[in-house]
Amino acid sequence: MFCDDLRLPITRRSAVRRMRLALMLIAPLLGAVATPVRAADDGAFPMWRSLRDPVVNMRTGPGEDYGIRFVYRRQHLPVKVLRTWGGWYFVEDPDGTRGWMMMRFVSREQTALINGRRPVEMHAGPGETTPLLWKLAPGVIGKLGDCKERWCRLDVDHHAGYVPAERLWGVTLK
Repeated sequence: MFCDDLRLPITRRSAVRRMRLALMLIAPLLGAVATPVRAADDGAFPMWRSLRDPVVNMRTGPGEDYGIRFVYRRQHLPVKVLRTWGGWYFVEDPDGTRGWMMMRFVSREQTALINGRRPVEMHAGPGETTPLLWKLAPGVIGKLGDCKERWCRLDVDHHAGYVPAERLWGVTLK
């Protein structure tokens, strides 16, 4: 038996080698095409994360060949992960803008942003009857702790207290 293009005899051994070579070349491509869109790491949406680096690009698609939609210059900004693809997160920012970010620029650390137009009171415990500690301006970001009774613990530059969960962007209310 001869191969028409090379005019070399095809032995069983050479056929197996060619098949292995073809699989080695094609398998990564098939893997990329067949990679399913996965839910969050724990299987639940949304998945809250924060920006790891001081400068992070949001792209129009899951790859460095896609155009940059926005450049974020706010480390620890919370983002809502809606789905994943390969090494990319499809995210939503606090303004509702959606796009793709490379996973390595996004941290698992959960942060939250004070939303609304007025300052919010930070209390010593969950509830308005606990002592008032500070007032936080809209846009302030802090490290998110546990949430209970619709209040969440928030640490802003080592000043910790409780803030109503509905005033935080970066929390899923149940």
